Amino acid sequence: MLNEFYRQFKSGTDIRGVASEGVPGQSVNLTDDAVRSMADGFVLWLSKKVGKSPNELTIAVGRDSRISGPHIMELTTERFKAAGARVICCGLASTPSMFMTTVELGCDGALQITASHHPFNRNGLKFFTRGGGLEGSDIEDILTFAQNGEHPVPVEGGSVEERDFMSEYAAGLRETIKRGVNAEDYEHPLRGFHIVVDAGNGAGGFYADKVLEPLGADTEGSQFLEPDGMFPNHVPNPEDATAMEFICRAVRENNADLGVIFDTDVDRGGAVDGKGNEINRNRLVAVAAAIALEGNEGGTVVTDSITSAGLKEFIETTLGGKHYRYRRGYKNVIDKAQELNAQGVNCPLAIETSGHAAMRENYFLDDGAYLCTKIIIKAAKLRREGKDLSDLTAELREPLESMEVRYQITEKDFRACGERIISELTAYAEAQDGWKVADDNREGVRVSFDKDNGDGWFLLRLSVHDPIMPLNIESDSEGGAEIILEKLTAFLRTTQGLRL
Repeated sequence: MLNEFYRQFKSGTDIRGVASEGVPGQSVNLTDDAVRSMADGFVLWLSKKVGKSPNELTIAVGRDSRISGPHIMELTTERFKAAGARVICCGLASTPSMFMTTVELGCDGALQITASHHPFNRNGLKFFTRGGGLEGSDIEDILTFAQNGEHPVPVEGGSVEERDFMSEYAAGLRETIKRGVNAEDYEHPLRGFHIVVDAGNGAGGFYADKVLEPLGADTEGSQFLEPDGMFPNHVPNPEDATAMEFICRAVRENNADLGVIFDTDVDRGGAVDGKGNEINRNRLVAVAAAIALEGNEGGTVVTDSITSAGLKEFIETTLGGKHYRYRRGYKNVIDKAQELNAQGVNCPLAIETSGHAAMRENYFLDDGAYLCTKIIIKAAKLRREGKDLSDLTAELREPLESMEVRYQITEKDFRACGERIISELTAYAEAQDGWKVADDNREGVRVSFDKDNGDGWFLLRLSVHDPIMPLNIESDSEGGAEIILEKLTAFLRTTQGLRL
């Protein structure tokens, strides 16, 4: 069992901590010693996983743009080399590209140094094998090695080589666009397309000059392409309203045909159509589903739990697919899609509303650049038909109102408290006239209401890691969200353990 010190670093399927000073009240805990111990823990875990001794391993290492990245890369590279491994240093890189080193370069494992969209002072370690990202239990094993002071035996013969793998990865994306568009000018399928890129000063700036421009695209108006780990312009997060406003404005001001935006390490992406409309959250899921279901008629799309009622209608009625609404957490969604495929279910896409999208054709890798690449291919094809991306989701019914409330759990055993409240609410909802408990929900309680009772739905669930119960509400009528909130609040006042 992990002690308090090492338990603080486990963040789902990643390791994360405070790596730099600069935020009041947040002291550095991702110290040099901790990082070295975690790197050694990964070597021991990977050695056991692939059945090779440490000095037979090949490990790739990359980082995003945050300020502590170069130092952590130096520390981890040193430890891998000391164990006798061959280390491939990829420098500034996207998280998906680091997975691809296990495919394209035959690496036994890979490490991406990133904390996704979190503030500049945080950083972390994200590991891959050829089978994909690690599970939470694997992270616990690595941290247990570190906690117990277990290290590989130092040996001579380890090596470090620099490699510009991002250029190789970008070349693969270019070939995907060429094949997908299959334009008359095969080498320049994006000639005449104006696409702006917002990298948020993360690792995604490559997409403009290494993917789009060589294919003939005009990328004038692209912004924040330079890596800057202080993120001076906006949070690099496609879910963030301010970040999306930046890319929407860039599309409008430059009269662009399309805009794409990435998070810091490019495992998530979002887009904006030529009219300046966001392709984000439910609309992003709808576009990705429309693309993934081409050639997979009747296929299943796995999403997280907070997707809208209109999206389910779009996937099942407009696209003719099946919608499998699962739990929050991109790894949960991906794992479920892989499980369904193993059972013989045709499931080409796993996608979370946060922008994590994983396609079966791309190793079920959540890759923001690959998602945007597929969107660009579709936009180019639609253009030949005199259409654009907005036509693709014209039948998507979107809610008139939406809100999210996050209730703090006050009891020490927050998971038991949250599960008790969910159980009590389920029984309560089933006994109420006009409340319809969803029969396809797999997380928390999802209840829908007719036009006389709020004209929408709510989902109350327990956070994966924190003492929080998030509540999502959507309504198709003005004032409906407040009506639904009032109905639920009447029940919540009778419970214990929540701060209302």
